[in-house]
Amino acid sequence: MKYYLVAGEASGDLHGASLMKALKELDNDADFRFFGGDLMQTEGGTLVKHYADMAFMGFVEVVINLNTILKNLKKCKQDIVAYQPDVLILIDFPGFNLKIAEFAKTQGLQVYYYISPKVWAWNQKRVLKIKRIVDHLFCILPFEVDFYKSWGMKIDYVGNPLLDAVDAFKPDVNFLANNNLIDKKVVALLPGSRKQEISRLLPEMLGAIHKFPHHQFVVAGAPSFNAAYYDQYLGDKVIPVIFNATYDILANAQAAVVASGTATLETALFNVPQVVVYKGNAVTIGIARMLIKIKFISLVNLIMDRLVVKELIQDDCTSAKITEELNNLLHNEHLRQQMLADYDVLDEKMGTPGASAKTAKLIVKYASKNKAC
Repeated sequence: MKYYLVAGEASGDLHGASLMKALKELDNDADFRFFGGDLMQTEGGTLVKHYADMAFMGFVEVVINLNTILKNLKKCKQDIVAYQPDVLILIDFPGFNLKIAEFAKTQGLQVYYYISPKVWAWNQKRVLKIKRIVDHLFCILPFEVDFYKSWGMKIDYVGNPLLDAVDAFKPDVNFLANNNLIDKKVVALLPGSRKQEISRLLPEMLGAIHKFPHHQFVVAGAPSFNAAYYDQYLGDKVIPVIFNATYDILANAQAAVVASGTATLETALFNVPQVVVYKGNAVTIGIARMLIKIKFISLVNLIMDRLVVKELIQDDCTSAKITEELNNLLHNEHLRQQMLADYDVLDEKMGTPGASAKTAKLIVKYASKNKAC
C-alpha cells in the first residue's frame, strides 16, 4: 500500500521511523512519502519537507511564522492529493495535522492519527472534531484511554513507542573514549530541537556549568543544526556538542538538564536523574497559563500524576535555580534514590515495548479492510 506520513518535529521523526520500519515488515511493497526528518528518510521513501522548516512552538511564534506555516499546509495538501495514498498517517503535531486531517476527509482519504493530540490539556471539545475527521486514533499515554472514553470515543491504546526506541538502542561501548569524556562524570544538557527552545534554554543551562568543575557537561545537538549554530551560545566554553547520540549521552550521564518534551520521558527511561526546564515568549506563556489546565508540563510528572522531577518554568528557569537543582541531583543521595525509585514505578506504568509493531499491525488491518470494501 501507499502510506503518506506527516511528522513536524524531532520526536515525530523518531516515532515515524519506527512505525515505517514495522510497516515494512508487514507490507513488503510499502511505499512511503512523508513530511519528516532524517530518521524517517533512512527507512526509505520520499522526504517532501524536513521538520526543521516546520517546528514553530508557541502562540506568538506561530503568528510570526504564519506565512511559512500556510505555505507548508498548502504544499502538504497538494502533495497528498497528487500521491493519493491508501493511508494518511498523522503523527502528533496537532496544530498542523488536524488541519491536514480535516482536508483529507474532504478528499475521501483514510485518516489515521498516531500519538493523540494533547486535547486533554486544553480545549477538550476538540475531541468532537477528532471524532469527525479521524478514522482511527492510536494513543500512547495510559491516562488517555479513560479521557477519550469519557467523551464517548473508542481509541486504540498501543503503548509508548519510546520504549521501542530505547529497547532497540545499542550503546557505543567506546563512546566516552571516542569523545574524550573519560576523565569526569557526565552531565547531559538537552536544550531541545527548535531554535526557540535552544536560544532561550541553552544560555541558562551553560550559566550553571562553572559551579561543577568536577563534571563534564555535554550538549545533545539537534540533527537539524550544525556545530556552528551552537558556537554562538558556547563562546569560549569548552563544551562538546555531540550530534545523533542523545541515547549514548544519556546512557553515560550522572544527571541531566532537559527541555520539556519527549526527552524528559527518554531521560527517565534511561534512569538519569533530571531537572526539567522551559522558557517561552512571555505573551505565549501568559496565554498558555489561561488556557492550559494541567498540573505539570513534563511527561514524567503527567504520567505519574505527581511531582517526580523538578520543573523550572519561565521566571524560575534561571542559571541559579538550575545550579541549585543540579547540585541536589548530583550530591543529595536521598533525592537521587527517591527519583530512581519513582522511575521504577513509571516503568511499570509504561508497560513493555511493541507500540510500533502493534500500531503497524492495526493500520494494515484497518487499511486492508477499507481497501477491500
